[in-house]
Amino acid sequence: MTLIESAPASAPPTTGAPAALRGEHLRLAYGRDAVVVADASVDLRAGEVTVLAGPNGSGKSTLLRALARLHTPQSGTVALPDGDARALDARAFARRVTLLSQHRPVPGGVTVREVVQYGRHPHRPRWRGTDDDGPRAVAWAMAVTGVVGMADRPADELSGGELQRVWLAGSLAQDTRVLLLDEPTNHLDLRYQVEVLDLVRDLAQEHGVAVGVVLHDLEQAARLADRLVLLHRGAVVGDGRPRDVLTAATLSEVYGLRVEVSLDVHGDVRIHPVGRRPRARTP
Repeated sequence: MTLIESAPASAPPTTGAPAALRGEHLRLAYGRDAVVVADASVDLRAGEVTVLAGPNGSGKSTLLRALARLHTPQSGTVALPDGDARALDARAFARRVTLLSQHRPVPGGVTVREVVQYGRHPHRPRWRGTDDDGPRAVAWAMAVTGVVGMADRPADELSGGELQRVWLAGSLAQDTRVLLLDEPTNHLDLRYQVEVLDLVRDLAQEHGVAVGVVLHDLEQAARLADRLVLLHRGAVVGDGRPRDVLTAATLSEVYGLRVEVSLDVHGDVRIHPVGRRPRARTP
């Protein structure tokens, strides 16, 4: 399959602010030779949602982890507005950037409230156990994620979807200006998928948070993103407005099957993969 040239159809709208977090010319590998991301650059800006999309193995989750300083680049830089992110120690960086990863261990012997309070760890002074703004941040995070009613339940008794919302609450309680989310709608039913994505939009639009999020669902990605970065075989092959990046030609090449793309009456992007069997038509 021929690699598509990386070129956005048109630049997406931006806030005009400098990048709140920038990855520049990142080369990411596991071991010496297993290169996952060859040369990727991405800017996350205050008040914008940037979605990383692409097939399995395209490098999007690895790129997100590199932005969170959990994967050391072979080359390239991760920078905050005031300089190289490597200049900060782990606690200082965690007060600026938080990541909700796909896979977290289920904590035993702790309540939901205690799990959410873990998000305040970077803000606690080393020699005392609380921080002044902690109660407000925890209460807000639990309220917006809908987990207040389960505050005293043991975390290890929750369903996968309930636990995902609790982990999201903990990430929000960390109260950073950059929020990284890896497949935040996994394990959630339709209602909570919609609510989580609405919350992500609110964080960007109303609170000025710079959000970077990995999503598999291309239609969800198109509805959520201000900027969509499409990856294929470790390279950025599209970067711009969703409707400019998610074209039939590009998606057919990237996913290796015929993909049709249309806009519905609301102007939302609709993705129609064409398999060996034709879609059933209603009379």
